[in-house]
Amino acid sequence: MNTSTAVKLSWKKSDVPAELFPMLNTLAEEYPITEGGRGLHLKFKRITTDECVSKVSRSKGEVLVEYSSLSGAARGIGSALSRIEENVSTPFKRLGIMLDVSRGMVMRVEHLKKWLRRLALSGYNQVQLYCEDIYELEDEPFFGAFRGAYSLEELQEIDAYADTLGIEMVGCIQTLAHLEQMLRHPPYQKLQDTPRIMMVGSPDVNALVEKMIAFWSTAFRSRNIHVGMDEAHGLGLGKYHRLHGCASGFDLMNAQLAMVSAVCAKYGMKPMMWSDMYFRLTNEQNGYYDTESPFPAGLAEQIDPATNLVYWDYYHTDKETYCKMIQRHRDLGKEPIMGSGIWTWVRLWYDHNKTMLTATPCIEACREEKISEIFFTMWGDDGGYCEYDSSLAGILRCGDLCWGADDENMTAARFDATCFADYATQIAVSSIHQLNIAPEDKPAYELYAQSILWDDPLLGIAFDGMKRINPEFDLEMLDVYDEILCRIMPNIEECDAGNIAYAVAVIKFLMRKLELRGALEAAYDSGDRLALHELATTTIPAALTALYQLDGLFRQIWLARAKPFGLERIQIRNAGQAARLEELITRIQEYLDGSIDTIEELEARLPWSAPTPSYHIYQNTAVGTIKIW
Repeated sequence: MNTSTAVKLSWKKSDVPAELFPMLNTLAEEYPITEGGRGLHLKFKRITTDECVSKVSRSKGEVLVEYSSLSGAARGIGSALSRIEENVSTPFKRLGIMLDVSRGMVMRVEHLKKWLRRLALSGYNQVQLYCEDIYELEDEPFFGAFRGAYSLEELQEIDAYADTLGIEMVGCIQTLAHLEQMLRHPPYQKLQDTPRIMMVGSPDVNALVEKMIAFWSTAFRSRNIHVGMDEAHGLGLGKYHRLHGCASGFDLMNAQLAMVSAVCAKYGMKPMMWSDMYFRLTNEQNGYYDTESPFPAGLAEQIDPATNLVYWDYYHTDKETYCKMIQRHRDLGKEPIMGSGIWTWVRLWYDHNKTMLTATPCIEACREEKISEIFFTMWGDDGGYCEYDSSLAGILRCGDLCWGADDENMTAARFDATCFADYATQIAVSSIHQLNIAPEDKPAYELYAQSILWDDPLLGIAFDGMKRINPEFDLEMLDVYDEILCRIMPNIEECDAGNIAYAVAVIKFLMRKLELRGALEAAYDSGDRLALHELATTTIPAALTALYQLDGLFRQIWLARAKPFGLERIQIRNAGQAARLEELITRIQEYLDGSIDTIEELEARLPWSAPTPSYHIYQNTAVGTIKIW
């Protein structure tokens, strides 16, 4: 453990309110905080105010933390460790993250505890654990099978640990849609309306939902629960329609929510749900962010009064849209809970640029509108392959913005002292996956690094698509990747946040892929047999070596932080990439020895006039047979 950047702190019980004893003892597991030891003397003062306040001031030999909430005290400790003096406040009574463990990556208990310590030191006080079926239900062996489901005991251990840090653990589940991983199993197929939506009104569905909510009423001490119910597209149009005929999606949504709300009341739970379906079902475009269309008469009265609505939005870059949508929720008689986003989904590394473009105006709007609850989603779409610890940079930055601390130098200082990593290095890697590759006279186009990583080396769909937008894209990207390597190599040993050695391995393989495809097309198109021989004997084997190094590091990081379940999906993709690189060698050799007249895969390129394929089209080619969970 490296604590060299953190200030040594000491405390004694006479200077600390008893409510902070558990927090200090828990943080001392990792940070240089000792009772009665040597170091800067830590004192605390509880104050009363409407907002959450954290004030840290330093005098000779001591530091005073004035706080109005446990989260303010914890943030103050983080400031003291980081040599920061500040006087900040936040209107957010609840400031949290939502960690997605349903897309393959299920964080181990010990690693989640590490995250909880860092969250507390930045002033967070809530973690929602997004578990579609990632928890063990009694007498339901297929629920979460082979998915790394948490046991009741594991969740209770997490909850008890979080409580010492002043953090509320909240179950974030699904009680209608997004349940395709459960519904695919034979015992649950009778619950289907569609392959991903449960049948509204089914007694078996109602019984299962009760079992879900009963579980979470025991797992966590919080009485809050997120019941999901978002993106139920096609609700009532599957088996329900065959059995019962046409029904209003709005009526079905209300019926399901009424049942869920009643079960929550039975177990003393207070539900919240994603709000999008109520907006989608009220306009012809099925749009969520419609700020103009009037609501149908009586809509507000029909929505369950006991359920809070969560407004999720990780896309808009203007404050005005957030303000308008907040008002739209208030027009429905609901004070919304805000769900913003720290971008970890469909990325190999945390996306700092996208996060700042969207989260910053969202936070500004929420502070202006005096929203009292906000959390940042961290989805794991497409297999949970993001290097999740790289997102700690975004977590700390968003935490600072929520507390009104705008100075990014202070964020960097807190990051260095509490995450034991260099903030600038972590942010630099963020540039690997999203580049504006369009030339000046064409619209910008986003390219994500995994599109190159898993692009089929023989088909080259993503590569050729980018070439049609910008013929120089591969050369420009190689320059960018080379620049990133130069910036991050001095910190290659850094692994307490995003693992820099892994970032280096990713970039080196991406560079190999870009160089390979460009050289392959040039050699084949020109009939350069010597160049093709060089590719088969030197270039492609070097790419395979880089791929194996990347895959090995990914496995090492995954197993250190997460349960083994889900790793197989990424290993299958990487093994498929290796198999196709080997196949490319064979095809070139067959072409050179005259066994084949052409390499048909290289002849099958789309014309330059064709539309650009989607960046994720590799899912439909190179890994099309792999189930993306």
